[in-house]
Amino acid sequence: MKRLLLALAGVAVLVLGLPVLGLLQRMPWTALPDLLGDAVVLDALRVSLVVSLVAAAVVLLLGTPLAWALARVDLPGRRLVRALVVLPMVLPPVVGGTALLFALGRRGLVGQWLDRWFGLTLPFTLGGAIVAATFVALPFYVLAVEGALQASRRELDDLEGVAATLGAPPRLVLWRVTRPRLLPAMGAGLALAWARAIGEFGATITFAGNLPGRTQTLPLATFLALEAQPERALALSLVMLVVALAVLLPLRDRWLPGRDFRR
Repeated sequence: MKRLLLALAGVAVLVLGLPVLGLLQRMPWTALPDLLGDAVVLDALRVSLVVSLVAAAVVLLLGTPLAWALARVDLPGRRLVRALVVLPMVLPPVVGGTALLFALGRRGLVGQWLDRWFGLTLPFTLGGAIVAATFVALPFYVLAVEGALQASRRELDDLEGVAATLGAPPRLVLWRVTRPRLLPAMGAGLALAWARAIGEFGATITFAGNLPGRTQTLPLATFLALEAQPERALALSLVMLVVALAVLLPLRDRWLPGRDFRR
């Protein structure tokens, strides 16, 4: 039985690893510096960095209180809220982009009022790309921070209770007691959210379009180059592969159940 399990595990590793090996085997290593220095590549990299970094900041601002509320407050309809948080992770990205378009487009549920009252148009703009990236990245951060809060809830309750007994106000308790113990989980969740934002494709192309220099991110530039300029597509793919591995490898142990997020 053990041999069978190991054999199946080996097949799983091959399924995951062969595409990466195929990508690296076809990589035009000698032409890589010229390909990565191309103006189209640099524009796509600039747009991706702006979109992903701003999206990560929004995720941090909105996701932290949401994770805290889900973990520490007995909210009415908490199961529904948690399902909404997870939904972008399982929803096809194109469907997510379509939903954003009908919600925030010029004739959308909210977008029509944004356009009428403030002259704000999100579809096919850099702001729209940021909204799409935030939509798909937010769950990764919320789940990481909520999980850390749940895992250390008893200890945090004791420490917060002691601090309150000593006369510390709630804001000080949150900043001096709760925050330091959540920082590793917040960092891990934010790194995952940023990596997801920089790799977003479906929701971005549906809601923000594929405008070079404006909304064309690295994944969109890769898709566009795949037919006409496969070497450029390979170079762009390598950039995203390196980014993904740089985020995933240091954080792998923090996803495992029972791990201590404070280490």
